[in-house]
Formats: sequence, C-alpha cells, structure tokens
Amino acid sequence: MENRVFKIAIVDDETEILNMLSRFLNRSGKYSVSTFSNPVVALNSIKTENYDVILLDIMMPQMNGLDALEKIMEIKESQKVIMMTAYSTLDKVLKSHKQGATNYVMKPFDSLQALENKIIEVLKS
Repeated sequence: MENRVFKIAIVDDETEILNMLSRFLNRSGKYSVSTFSNPVVALNSIKTENYDVILLDIMMPQMNGLDALEKIMEIKESQKVIMMTAYSTLDKVLKSHKQGATNYVMKPFDSLQALENKIIEVLKS
C-alpha cells in the first residue's frame, strides 16, 4: 500500500467507540481520523472533505446509518464506506450493500487489529 496518510471518518453516536477507534488508528501514523457523533454534521464534512474510508454506524438517534449512507452516495458515488452495527440482520446487510456500502463489521469488534485489516482491505479495493 502507498506510503501516505489515509483520511478516515468515523460516524457513531457512542463517544467511547469514537475515542477508542480514533486513538487506535491515529497511533500508527498511517491514518488521519475525523470523528463525528452526529451524522448530519458528518454529511456536511463529506461534502467538502475527501475521505478514503468512512466507518458508519447503522443505529444512531439523529439519522440511521442506512439513510446517511444513501446521502453519502448522493454526494460521492464512489465513496468507500464500512457499515458498523451491533444489531445485524440479513435485511440490513443486503440493504447497505445495495445502497453502496463497501463492507460491513459487527460490534463489538473481534479485535481492533481485525477492524484495521478490514480497512486495509477496503483501501486496496
């Protein structure tokens, strides 16, 4: 993979998740991480910033992740998005892929390293 810093946006209403993922990904120096607890604020940023990957939670109070994904794809059709959820159903997985999600991960994460491996896989695709 290229020797550059990849821009990652994390959108999740859980502050602990945002802090944990941000600390873990920033530690390596390979990523520049922006965090958003509100998907509406994240959408405004996505309009002006170019993120290599967006990690997007499905269950959020302000706007669910599937609706946010639809709006992201309207803004940037080729945006790479990894959906995150603790409440997976086959319907949500299929709907997120149909709407343009690149990949999907379950919370709690098997390990932070496994999540980073998924990010690397998406960056290479």
